[in-house]
Amino acid sequence: MRKNSLMSRLYRDKTLEQINTKISMLGNNAKFDAVTFMNLRLITTILLFIIIIYWGDLSYIYAPFIAIIYYVLFEYLFLNNKLKQREKKLDREALTFFEILTLTLESGRDLESAIEITCFNTKSELSDEFKKTLFEMKFGKSLMEALEDMKSRIPSETVNNIILNIVQTNIFGNSILDTMYNQIEFLRDKQILEIKEKINKIPNKVSIISVVFIVPLILLLLLGPFLIEFIG
Repeated sequence: MRKNSLMSRLYRDKTLEQINTKISMLGNNAKFDAVTFMNLRLITTILLFIIIIYWGDLSYIYAPFIAIIYYVLFEYLFLNNKLKQREKKLDREALTFFEILTLTLESGRDLESAIEITCFNTKSELSDEFKKTLFEMKFGKSLMEALEDMKSRIPSETVNNIILNIVQTNIFGNSILDTMYNQIEFLRDKQILEIKEKINKIPNKVSIISVVFIVPLILLLLLGPFLIEFIG
């Protein structure tokens, strides 16, 4: 909801709604709202423009370009980048969390009890999100409603797909254990592919390091005596 302030009237409702959606996905890292974020973005851009203007004789030429680039990149650096990092973190935590959840379900617990036991036996951002879901249920929401709302706080498409499968399994009365087995297998395959991708990138990184550091050193060793003789 738009705050009733002069500064908030500078921004479109749609823009504030989009920023608020992203902020809600930051979890415990969200220390501000959309209006505060947009105000900080605008004020720092203006200050940067003023500083550059007084920097040199021709600064008035490139100051607008730098200010515009900063304004555009601000959201990426301080919001989108953090969301990307949180998405990767949640993806890493997903396999451990859902493995424990599946083991708890195998012991004969229902889904709600299994989630509660898993949450209080794991320490991660993903378990914190499920704790919020359990907390919302104390105020009248059903488990499925709370899980649907949880998806709006999760930037990870992988985790959201698992939650969606859990909800659909509950609606259609399918086996929750079969669903969890399939999801865990998917998470393991995904993790293996990511590891293989990192391994495949190693030769490229080694090649870059060789070109930047090792090749010049070899050339220096080979040509060093000739250079010394030439200088001498």
